[in-house]
Amino acid sequence: MSKNKTAARPSSGGELTKAQWTWREMKKNKVAYVMIAPFMILFFVFTVFPVLLSIALSFTDFNLLEMPNFLGLNNYIRLFLDDDIFILAAQNTLIFASITGPVSYLLSLLIAWFINELGPKLRSVVTLVFYAPSISGSVYLVWQTLFSADSYGWVNGTLINLGFIDDAVLWFEDKRYVMGLCIVVALWTSLGTAFLSFIAGLQNVPRHLYEAGAVDGVKNRWQELWYITLPYMKPQLMFGAVLSITQSFGFGHIVTALCGFPSVEYAAHTIMHHLEDYGGQRYEMGYASAIAVILFLVMVGCNLIIKKGLSKIGQ
Repeated sequence: MSKNKTAARPSSGGELTKAQWTWREMKKNKVAYVMIAPFMILFFVFTVFPVLLSIALSFTDFNLLEMPNFLGLNNYIRLFLDDDIFILAAQNTLIFASITGPVSYLLSLLIAWFINELGPKLRSVVTLVFYAPSISGSVYLVWQTLFSADSYGWVNGTLINLGFIDDAVLWFEDKRYVMGLCIVVALWTSLGTAFLSFIAGLQNVPRHLYEAGAVDGVKNRWQELWYITLPYMKPQLMFGAVLSITQSFGFGHIVTALCGFPSVEYAAHTIMHHLEDYGGQRYEMGYASAIAVILFLVMVGCNLIIKKGLSKIGQ
């Protein structure tokens, strides 16, 4: 009797398999899939496929003119054991990222929180003031003028007039100052898209949550921030973390704009510079792909750590 019931289940509209349920839902929401198809196609063609191709090429010797020659792990062995410039670039990148990433992230959040307390008109003006350096191409010109290598530079002129130095300092040509100045400029220009997303997230927190929090024992603004505001803003916080990590590991353009390429004695040479050197000038695409894969894995690892840390907010 039970065998007959079991045999009759598929014909009587029994439970669907996972594949059948997925296909049914796709047909039900076919309009939505058609709408997102252009983005998904572009995403796979210009993001997923290049990443997979880079991973494949990292095991080869490829110069864009000849067919790739499989090398196995030779590129990675050369990278870590026979490339002193890469080790120096990795150290510089980690120093820069460990400072600018967390500092710019917290700075964006705190300033956004401060701006959120202002009136609507004043909020717009202050937001523009803080956001402008991140989109202005002349910000490097300002810093190059401030730290000009002759006595006409504002910093050199001021220090000479005050008697702190006798001769002009070559700020962007002295390895003692290059990294510090690049970090300052990076922080100056770090209030970008993540900063705007934090402001938008703060604006969208429902007011009734604060009223409910007051009833439940939330006593001050810091407790409101930790137990109500930040948990509600987790999507914006994660988005800002991804942008901060990407920005902190890809700051090569700042060094190039201020110090040239390469920087003096490779004092601010980064993984991005090393990648540009082998990929854009030497055309050793297999080796450049290995550099890109290492940078990609480091950034993915940092994103996973940040995601785990954000999950603890409000607990």
